[in-house]
Amino acid sequence: MATIERHVTRNLTALDGASPCSEAARLMAEQNIGSVAVREGSRVVGLITERDLVRRVVAGGSPSNLPIREIMERFPMVPPTTSETECTALMRDHYTRHLLVEENGEVIGVISMRDLIRLMLDEKEWLIGQLHSFIDGHGGPRASVS
Repeated sequence: MATIERHVTRNLTALDGASPCSEAARLMAEQNIGSVAVREGSRVVGLITERDLVRRVVAGGSPSNLPIREIMERFPMVPPTTSETECTALMRDHYTRHLLVEENGEVIGVISMRDLIRLMLDEKEWLIGQLHSFIDGHGGPRASVS
């Protein structure tokens, strides 16, 4: 089973926890991303997602200048050796589409549901290629039926 290691987005976009929600929304729109890491000092402590902004600010009536630390999510962080199955289970259980990836106690990136779908599709394509090679290489001449 494949791990998420090669699919982690390591160029993490982050804002200080005191930044307003409007800044996180602007940054997500500008960079076409679905989440922003939340920093306290130099340490990443959580994520704020488009879903958080919609549910808690737009639909929830909170002001757009509310600090992102007040609406960010703190989900379990996963190591890069985590399988796509484990990540999708965590995402399902925590109602999220993003997880922070941590190695040696430090956040190194983020994995999204879109990344996991790509990983699963890559695995399926590889398997199909292997099956084609096996069939083409080991099928031998076919006996004709008279």
